[in-house]
Formats: sequence, C-alpha cells, structure tokens
Amino acid sequence: METDGTTQTTPSDGEAARQPTPSFMRRFLRLAGPYWNSHEKWTVRGLAALLLVLTVAQVIVPIMINVWSAELFDALEQKSMSRFYRQILVIGGILVASMTITATHLKVKRAIQLSWRRWLTRRLQDNWMATGHHYQLLHMPGDHDNPDGRIAEDIRNTTETAIDLAHSLVYCCLLLASFIQILWFLSGELSLTVGGMELPIPGHMVWVALIYASAASGLALLLGYPLVHATDKRQTAEANFRFGLVRARENSEAIALLHGEVGERRRFSELFRGIEGAWNRQTNSLIRLFLFTSGYAVFSTAFPILIAAPRYIAGTISLGQLMQTAQAFQQLSQALSWPVDNMQKVAEWRASVERVLALHEALSALKEETSRPDAHTIVVQKSTMPTLTFHDLTIANADGNVVLDGFSAEIAPGEHVLIGGDPGAAVKLFKVVAGLWPWGKGTVGLPCDSTLFFMPQRPYMPIGTLRGVLAYPSATECFADDALAGALDRVGLGHLAERLEQSDAWEQILTAGEQQRLGFARLLLHRPKWMFLQEATDALDPEGERRLMQLLTDEFPTATILTVGFHADLEPYHQRKLTLTQTPDGLILVRESRKAWEEPKRSVNWGGRLFGTLLRRNNNERRALISGLWKRGDWRN
Repeated sequence: METDGTTQTTPSDGEAARQPTPSFMRRFLRLAGPYWNSHEKWTVRGLAALLLVLTVAQVIVPIMINVWSAELFDALEQKSMSRFYRQILVIGGILVASMTITATHLKVKRAIQLSWRRWLTRRLQDNWMATGHHYQLLHMPGDHDNPDGRIAEDIRNTTETAIDLAHSLVYCCLLLASFIQILWFLSGELSLTVGGMELPIPGHMVWVALIYASAASGLALLLGYPLVHATDKRQTAEANFRFGLVRARENSEAIALLHGEVGERRRFSELFRGIEGAWNRQTNSLIRLFLFTSGYAVFSTAFPILIAAPRYIAGTISLGQLMQTAQAFQQLSQALSWPVDNMQKVAEWRASVERVLALHEALSALKEETSRPDAHTIVVQKSTMPTLTFHDLTIANADGNVVLDGFSAEIAPGEHVLIGGDPGAAVKLFKVVAGLWPWGKGTVGLPCDSTLFFMPQRPYMPIGTLRGVLAYPSATECFADDALAGALDRVGLGHLAERLEQSDAWEQILTAGEQQRLGFARLLLHRPKWMFLQEATDALDPEGERRLMQLLTDEFPTATILTVGFHADLEPYHQRKLTLTQTPDGLILVRESRKAWEEPKRSVNWGGRLFGTLLRRNNNERRALISGLWKRGDWRN
C-alpha cells in the first residue's frame, strides 16, 4: 500500500454530542438529498418529471374505469346490448392504455432507483475507503458495525423503497383529490333530522369515507408503531449472522486446523437465536397489525355498498350509480389508507435508513475530525526534509489511555531501523506513520521526496488473477510478464509464473509463507525508497527469512527500511533498533541502540575511526565489537 502524507486527527464526540439531534427526515434529506443536485441532476429531474406525468396517467385509468363501470351496469340494468358491446370496446382501450402506462412507469421508476442507489453507494463507499477510514471506524464507538451489509443491502432498500413509497403516496394524493370530487357529485345531498330540524349534509359519502379511513389509519399507526423497532432489531440480527458466516469462510483454514467447527456451530446457533428472537418480536407486531388490516380490507369491500344501497332501493339512484359510488368510496378509502397499507414497508425502510445514516454520520464525524488537527491529535504530514521525524509523539488507545509518551526521533534516508519490544506499541507506531492511528498528539514528518510503501504481516490478496495480485496496488499493465516472472523467481515463487493469468481466491490457495514471499515480490516490482515491514517474515523459516532480508539489502542499497519484528535474527540487517518496553504502569519506554560498526563503515579512514571507537568503549564492549566485526568480515573492508 502506498500513501502520501496526509493529516490525521482523532475523532471526538464532544461537539456533536452537545448539539440537538435533527429529525429523522432532516437527517435522511442531508444524506440522500444531494443526489437531486448532483452532476446528473438534469437527467434525474427529467426522469422524475416523467415519472410524475406517468403517475397522473395511472390515476386517470381508475377514473376511466369508474365511469365505465357506471355505463356498464346501467346497460345491464336496461338490458341494452348495443351499449354493452360499446363498453366492451371501451374497456379494451382502457386495458391497452393501462398496460402501456404501467410498463413505461416501471422502466422509468427502476432507472431512478438504480441511479440513486449507485450515487449513494459511491458516496458512502468512497468515504469508507478513504485514507484509512474503514480501519479507524473499527475503533470508534457507535452503531456502525457491518458496513459492508449497510452499503450493499441497506442502501438498496433505502433508495428502492423510498421511490416506491414516494410514488404510492403521490398516487394516493392524486387519487384522493380526484375521487373526492366524483364521490361528492354522486353523493348528492342527504337530509338528517335532528330535534325536529332537517340538517342538509352535501356530499355525505365523502364525510363518511374521511371519518372511516382516518379512524382506521390512526388505529393502524398505533398498532404498527412497535413494528419499526422490531424490524430494526431483526435486520441487525440478520446482518450479524451473515457477518459470522463470512468470517468463518474467510478463516476456514484456521478453523479446520484447530478443529473448531463445534465452536463455530455453537456461535452460529447463538447468532441465529438472535434472529429467532427478533423474528418473534416482529411476528407479534405483524399479527396485531394484520388482524386489523385484514378485517379492514374485507369490511371496506361491503361497507360503501351498504351505505349507498338505501338510495338505490328508494329509486333515487340507478344500479350504475350505486356501483360507481361504491367504487369511488373504495378508491377514496384506499387513498386515505396509505399509512395502513404501507406500515410494514415504512418500518423496514426506516430501519434500513437508520442503519445507513449511522454509518454515514460516523464516517462524516471521522472525516470532519481528521481534517481539523488540534492539540489532542497526531498530525502526519509531509515535511520539508528528506527524513522521517517524530516530534514529541504521544500515542494513545482509542479510549484515550496513553501508551507511548514524548517520543522524538529522526530517521535519515538509507537507514535500516528495527522496531521491537512491546508488540502492541510497535504496531501502533507503524500505523501512526501510515496515517491509520490518529489517537494521541504530536507530529510525524514524512520525507518530502518519497512515498512510503507499507507491507503488513499478511499482504492483501484481492480476488482476481495472480498478475493483479502481484501488481497490487498498481494496475496490471504497469509491469511486463518478464518482470512479474522474474520477481516471483527471485523470492522463491518461480513455480507460480505459469499461473499469472489464473483467477482465484489466492488468500485461500497460498500458504502464509508464500503470501509473505509474494509481498517481497511486490517490493521488487514497485522499488520504493522507503519501506515499512510489519512482521513481514514471521511465517518464513530462518533460511527463507535470511534470503529475503539479504535480497532487500542487496537490491535496495540506498533505500530506507523500517521493520517491526520481535526476534534477534533480524538485527544483522538493521543499523538501529528501537526497543519499546512497557513499564508496570502501562507506559512504553523507548530505548535506542545502534550497531557499533555501522558508523565507522561510512568513514574513509576506517582504521582511525575504529581506533577511536575502541577507545570510547570499556573492555567488554571492545571484545563484543571486535568479535562482531570478525564474524561479519567487516575488518577486511
């Protein structure tokens, strides 16, 4: 992984926690609203306008059917075959128009859904994969686990369901406005006698429909409110179960070697019990809602006919008007029942939106904090010098507990430095330089004239061709076949050269040692001037480690190498060693040592410098120095 100097700071929850939490809809609009002003805004707005026109056309279809129904039943009542045949032709035309409108509407709607999902997915995944945010997010408190599931599944549900709900709401509003007028006209005026006085009620069926549907919607909202929380819990449990299965797949070799299948099955059972509990809570909420909605749906079919039938029996309206009135009442009730019909979908949509919002807000807070350095964060930036400098560096854990305090050092170009001692602190120092660990304070100055190449303990193996894995993070076309094959051969993987075009999950195929050798092959291809190795040889046998470290020394005589390692066999390949030792109170002390022969090797006057060096040492140090020089053969140089 290559990185340029970037400024990293620590995320804090102070300022954001003191501000009032915006409403759900305001948070949602902040997340997804900018899509409508993106670079595709004119295409998007054009599609949205077309969708609105098609929705209006969809409303016209039931209006036409309502008028057709009145004509049909009047023709039946009058036993008029000519009018009956005419209505057959009319319904054929309505059918063709409805099919055309529905198909076009579906195509436009799905185009908007896909475009919105693509935009929102790119927005979140770009923030997630920016400057180590995906790693830093693991150490931040909050409800933002399983970001992969939130990006892949919850964003899909957020955008697709939002369009579906918006369309159905607009459709119902237009339906309501249209059929209120129709039902008002069909209802006529009803006289109600109250206390000997006649009280005229114009459009009485409209008022009945409004009261009927409003009461039903209010009761459905009351019964369905627990469904939102239950659905959110279920989606979280489902995501945790999927994540557990993915983890087992990714670590199948380790599980198999340790015969840990029983433990994994036990863990899967625990995760699935979480799904069962969430499922049962959601089922109980759905039962309460469905008991009401199923009865409401059945009763709504008969209720308008029962209300309008007395007028037909009295002879004030025809059979066609009766059926038209009943249909208009049903359409009006359907429009007013939008909350009832969409309660479950709204609950699922809101749960998905909350999960996406939690990830988005965590990433936004992280981005905001890391772009504003202060006295309580580590600043990693390009310096004006060709050296790597640590100035008054303090490293803390994510919870604020200090690990390393007041560390200052300078590493010059061409030096080989070994960092050992406490593994946790050594790895954190490695991550600080990479810009992945912002917790603490102080300054890290990166060399002005070079980029840094980091090789972790297990090199990342993207799924794809071996050529792509070897060239990572560069593009495959950056290296010729001969260069790739030569790099593999020099690190002891020559037998893989014939498989460069083979695509596979190489992380599962290659052993840990082969993966580390492949990491060294990447170094040979990219030829960086500054290398950071994190336990990059711990899976190799001593001879393999010696060969690869000697290969780096011979191949990159002027490069700077910083190695995190914890055994003495690495010391001969480094000039300096930083030993991080933990004190009883948990703090890390840094002790620096330098190879006694390295500084004289840089001098032309080897004998004089060696004599001066020996004079400055005591007897034991002189014997150790001479013995070391004799073993290395440096006395002959």
